[in-house]
Amino acid sequence: MHSPELISARSPRVVAARRLAKRNFRSKDRRFIAEGPQAVREAVEHRGDDGRPTLIELFATVEAAERYTDIVGAARAAGVRIHYADDTVLAEVSQTVTPQGLVGVCGFLDSPFEDILAARPRLVAVLAHVRDPGNAGTVLRCADAAGADAVVLTDASVDLYNPKSVRASVGSLFHLPVAVGVPVEQAVSGLKGAGVRILAADGAGEDDLDDELDAGTMSGPTAWIFGNEAWGLPEETRALADAVVRVPIHGKAESLNLATAAAVCLYASARAQRTPGGCRATTAR
Repeated sequence: MHSPELISARSPRVVAARRLAKRNFRSKDRRFIAEGPQAVREAVEHRGDDGRPTLIELFATVEAAERYTDIVGAARAAGVRIHYADDTVLAEVSQTVTPQGLVGVCGFLDSPFEDILAARPRLVAVLAHVRDPGNAGTVLRCADAAGADAVVLTDASVDLYNPKSVRASVGSLFHLPVAVGVPVEQAVSGLKGAGVRILAADGAGEDDLDDELDAGTMSGPTAWIFGNEAWGLPEETRALADAVVRVPIHGKAESLNLATAAAVCLYASARAQRTPGGCRATTAR
């Protein structure tokens, strides 16, 4: 069986994929890069409103295509264009130092904020002023793991489709609705109108997460607002929330990083919502 023809680095397809490293081109083309077998598998399985896979094109080394026959086969069956490439060409379209042999070009998949509200969400993560793409992707992953119904990135936050955000989400980007570019005031007012209680996560919050759990106030629909990695939430954003909540520090650590704090808060809400009477009720004897 002869080897497939390899695409050239000068190919228009390679040039088009390579320019997606820049946000302005991603926005213009409404496409982004997903790298590695996990992300590409999710992109093949995810379907847009037209029923077609989010994955539009796939660049693969011959070795990777042989290793991940299920992914490449599913892509081919879905009508995805597949380009075989050597390591040099794959490095041209990849955003990592050591590509894993599969790089996909995907269509944007964010959801209208109005659709998220219409679905009556019970647990939402709102990223306000989050500027680090790795943190944004990790919080999205935490929200997915905690069973959140949606994630909202405000207009002051990092680009959802930044390659680092996509990689840090480890496929969770394809699992739950994400709205982007929503002003924080609009996000809060819309969620409140949908019957969602707004909690702002802040290390200097007036309310303690443990106290909230003990009081049984977290069993209803909840949205957590998470702020900037360095300076937290501005006062005007804190003022929009129904409560400003701190994660208690029981040891000697100075603080928690954004992703860790988000995981603690989201899982606390998830547990409270799944336990009649509040999180601590099941431990009573």
